[in-house]
Amino acid sequence: MPIQLKKQMIVVGDRVLIELDTGQDKTKAGLYLPETVREKDKVATGRVVKVGPGYAVPNPNYTDDEPWSKPKDPARYIPLQVKELDQVLFLREQAIEVEFQEKKYLVVPQTAILMIVRDELHEEI
Repeated sequence: MPIQLKKQMIVVGDRVLIELDTGQDKTKAGLYLPETVREKDKVATGRVVKVGPGYAVPNPNYTDDEPWSKPKDPARYIPLQVKELDQVLFLREQAIEVEFQEKKYLVVPQTAILMIVRDELHEEI
């Protein structure tokens, strides 16, 4: 049986992969972007597809002095505030456009995200 390779997109560090909302005055989440803002392309909205592991910080327990011991992760990560499926408002000028499997996405650092709209379930009592 032949082996098939499947391409996987991995987002690194504090980067966020966003699918851009296009051609709407009002987003599904209820955000309204005035014409003056959209014309200048200063901000845009989109849906978060993937997030990186976060901000890397040194692991205080890491040591490479004992090569025979089990390898330890040299870094720990502070997780990002944004999560997959969040609706975000972000600075367009900091976005980098990429195409993966014939679909266009934007990659932005979390610092470029101005606002998050998140769907949450709440039970009524």
